[in-house]
Amino acid sequence: MKKFSSVDEVLNVAIASETKAHELYIGMASMVENPWMRTTLESFAQEELRHRAKLEAVKAGWINLEREAVGNLGIAETLEDAKPHAEMDYRELLVFAIKKEDSAHRLYAAMASIFSEPDLKDIFNNLAEEEAAHKRRFEIEYDSITS
Repeated sequence: MKKFSSVDEVLNVAIASETKAHELYIGMASMVENPWMRTTLESFAQEELRHRAKLEAVKAGWINLEREAVGNLGIAETLEDAKPHAEMDYRELLVFAIKKEDSAHRLYAAMASIFSEPDLKDIFNNLAEEEAAHKRRFEIEYDSITS
C-alpha cells in the first residue's frame, strides 16, 4: 500500500475512491437499456455519494463514525469478476456490485491498518464495516435469486 504523509491524504484517497465509484455506477446506468436496472445503478451511485459525504464530514471534523460488526456470507470470494456492459442482467449487476463493495471494504481495512491513533483507526474500520454491510446486502440478494 502507498505510504501516506498525512491523514488528509488518506481521506483524500478515500474520497476520490468514492467519487470514482459514483462515476462508475452513473456510467453503467447510462449504458443499460432496462429502466429498472438503470434505477438500481443510480441508487448504487447515490450510496457512493453518501459515503463520500461521510468522509468529507470526517475530514472536516464534523462526525465520528460508529462501528457495527457485519458478518460475511463468503459469496464474493466464489464469484468471477464481472465487467459492466449494456446487456448485463440483474445477476451480473449483483456480482459486479459485490466485487466492488468487497474491494472498497479491503481498501478501508488496509487504510485502518496504517494508523496507530485509535480514532483514525476506528474511522477507517467503521468505513470498512459499512462497505462490508453493503456487500452483504448484495450477497443476500444474489443468494435469493440463485438459490
